[in-house]
Amino acid sequence: MIFRLSLILLLAAGPVSADMIVAARTIRPQEIITSGDVGFQAGKIAGIANRLDQVIGQEARVALYAGRPIRLTDIGEPAVVERNQMVSVIFESHGLRIATEGRALDRAGVGEMIRVMNMSSRATVSGEVLPDGRIRVMQ
Repeated sequence: MIFRLSLILLLAAGPVSADMIVAARTIRPQEIITSGDVGFQAGKIAGIANRLDQVIGQEARVALYAGRPIRLTDIGEPAVVERNQMVSVIFESHGLRIATEGRALDRAGVGEMIRVMNMSSRATVSGEVLPDGRIRVMQ
């Protein structure tokens, strides 16, 4: 009976949520954020992470200081392409497929846009990073 009452009270309370996520310690750029790296703080600020799933497993793009809220723009997918890395560049349109080699001009994670220099023409193009590290150039 007590177990059921506790369960009912727990369910009636609704989901427990924190207002914002803060760094529990100083996190250096390019570090992957773990559950031990973050904590909760009361308050609401636009653009600040408010759920653990928004930050856990993400990479810090800048230094995140202990006790400060984590802005969504300061974290991102872990980089799969490093600056100056040689990458495959793919362009596909209307049945035409062109593949060439390029040099990444930035570091980026899966799904992010990145600038790449085509090694043949020396032209700079932008494309999306694919899970295997290739870059898909859009029209």
